[in-house]
Amino acid sequence: MTWRRWLVMLGLFCGAVLVLGAAEPPALVIRGLSEGGMVEFDEQSGVASDPVGVEVTYEGATLTARQVQINRVTGEIAAEGNVRLQQGRQLWTGDSLRYNFLTREVAAGNFRAGMAPFFVAGEGLDSAKTNAVQSATNATITTDDLYTPGYRVRARSIRIVPGEYIEAKGATLYLGKVPVMYFPIYRNSLRYHRNYWVVTPGYRSLYGPYLLNAYHWNITTNLEAVLNFDYRVKRGVGGGPDLNYDLGRAGQGRIKSYYTWDDDPPEKPFGTEIDADRYRINFAHSTFVSSNLTAKAAVRWQSDATVIRDFFETEYREDVQPKSFLEVNQLWPNFSLNVLAVGQVNDFYQTIERLPDLKLTAARQQLGVSPFFYESDSSVAYLRYRSNDFADTNYAAFRADTYHQLLLPQTFFGWLNVTPRVGGRFTYYGAYDEWNDPRDEDSRERWALNTGAEVSTKVSRVWQAAQSRLLDVKGLRHIAEPSVNYVFMPSPSEAPRDLPQFDYEWQTFELLPVDFPDYNAVDSVDANNVFRLGLRNKLQTKRGEAIENVVNWLAVVDWRADPRADQRTFSDLYSDLDFKPRSWLTLSSEIRYDVNQNEWNMANHTVTIQPNHVWHWKVGHRYLREQPGYGPASGNDLYLSSLFIRLNENWAVRLTHHFEARDSTMEEQYYTIYRDFRSWTGALTLRLRDNRDLGDDWTIGFSFNLKAYPRYKLGEDRDKPSLLLGG
Repeated sequence: MTWRRWLVMLGLFCGAVLVLGAAEPPALVIRGLSEGGMVEFDEQSGVASDPVGVEVTYEGATLTARQVQINRVTGEIAAEGNVRLQQGRQLWTGDSLRYNFLTREVAAGNFRAGMAPFFVAGEGLDSAKTNAVQSATNATITTDDLYTPGYRVRARSIRIVPGEYIEAKGATLYLGKVPVMYFPIYRNSLRYHRNYWVVTPGYRSLYGPYLLNAYHWNITTNLEAVLNFDYRVKRGVGGGPDLNYDLGRAGQGRIKSYYTWDDDPPEKPFGTEIDADRYRINFAHSTFVSSNLTAKAAVRWQSDATVIRDFFETEYREDVQPKSFLEVNQLWPNFSLNVLAVGQVNDFYQTIERLPDLKLTAARQQLGVSPFFYESDSSVAYLRYRSNDFADTNYAAFRADTYHQLLLPQTFFGWLNVTPRVGGRFTYYGAYDEWNDPRDEDSRERWALNTGAEVSTKVSRVWQAAQSRLLDVKGLRHIAEPSVNYVFMPSPSEAPRDLPQFDYEWQTFELLPVDFPDYNAVDSVDANNVFRLGLRNKLQTKRGEAIENVVNWLAVVDWRADPRADQRTFSDLYSDLDFKPRSWLTLSSEIRYDVNQNEWNMANHTVTIQPNHVWHWKVGHRYLREQPGYGPASGNDLYLSSLFIRLNENWAVRLTHHFEARDSTMEEQYYTIYRDFRSWTGALTLRLRDNRDLGDDWTIGFSFNLKAYPRYKLGEDRDKPSLLLGG
């Protein structure tokens, strides 16, 4: 049997050579689908069969059937019995089918086909020999993925241009068994969804009843327009066009515009009057000029500080203060050049203007054949600090900054990595202008020296026999990576308080970098004598065919040998832990603990349970101590829960709650009911908010979308529930 199988493969290969007449023809491969992959082949008739099935592949096309008859001269295959043909994005099925692997012609009697997002069925399928255009009679077209579709288009004949469009003549639209509309010619693109409406009706206490409308118009394959027209009973009419475009090598971008005459604008939310004329214009464009040269631009212009919050809640939660900028980046093997321009487009947002900021970076690289490595950052910029409407502090200066560092990586005993380094920084500040601050206006020069060393190692141990059904463990590997990073920097020639602050330290949940060039608060460089102690632990096991982290834990703390006046001996202890005892259960923890005062500054804990597609639940707690000088609203003691339950094939619910324990307030509640209507899905959402002194805000909205053209990406309605309300 084995010699016959090898003879079949040799014959098929020789036949392909004769047909194509090429030195290295693509391989036509045939195999049996039963265990062992054996196949029966009749040399004279060209029939190949297998009890389970036969699979034939050639240049990306795959055909399976109970048996096939191969014509090695013409390249045609006649397939019988449970036939499936996968060709690119097209899937053909039927009891019998003829297919030519060389010309891509398809012929069949009764057939069914999938051409995302459409499903087609009919009789008498045939292909033109010149252009592979397919035609059939008595056909049905639908986007419903059920055997008996909820809606369909019946046609006398159809014409399919692969990858382009489906065209039907004498077409009738049916809802169930009821004909509702006749089309002399019905045509749909296989490349994009041509034109469609997105409608979101609802009620919000701040708006009254509302109806949000968006008409999507795919003008060409690389140009889409969206026409928005909204009506809110209490706030009035609003709308505007959006444009998404793709210019090929010239780049891709988006223009979004919106205008509304607000009949009831909020009263002085930040102490300033809000005009009834409210708008926002967003422009974003990016282009890859070459593989190493990219450019990005964004302009976000809006009438006031709250228009995004009031009408585009999802955008507001993603970026509270959107910035406008132009950035060009050029990469070389060891260097990169970045040009950044930032302007104050909205005068109610504090902005650091960069007009422009040019930065040349030398990546860490070896100096010739020496053991030394070199890296640097150098920048030239004209910078302006522009305050918002609520302050009048404005200043500007020219700044030139350059930093250079040498490193000597060494490995001792085959396991201990030691990297000493030494670097220097020089910064020049031109004479200040637009300066309404009592500080000196003369130009300044700052010199700074830094040195130090990083010591690290990596050790591991494997327990092959470790087994645990409770923790889903089949073998264990423990990896530990301890490290010590020492940084010593004497006091620079100018203290930060004597310099204009453009790039300064920001408060973050994680600890800021301590060494250069990762520490990029250029204007806040100060004396430092610190040991950063770090330890990463990983506990890994094999689940299925993949290696998975059961435990992934990072702990970091700074020990300051000579703390400054604004520092204490130890920084906060920062810990980031992910514990995955089962593939469906994840426990995450992120904390900052003040070891000097023995108190928690930040804690963020979540538990995610996702055992199956029927239900999943995420619960969490976020704690943030009140920040000095920022008031009681700067803290949190928040409990969160998001529960999804699929009740059956047609119904599902999601419940989300945010409870603030500091004042026992249920800040936000979401209740969503999902309904599967076969060809499309609907969601009814109720949201309740307690805005404390500003009163309650409640919203109810309904959204729906065709399954063939999902309105949201997978999981997007969970991560951004305001989308379900039209925001």
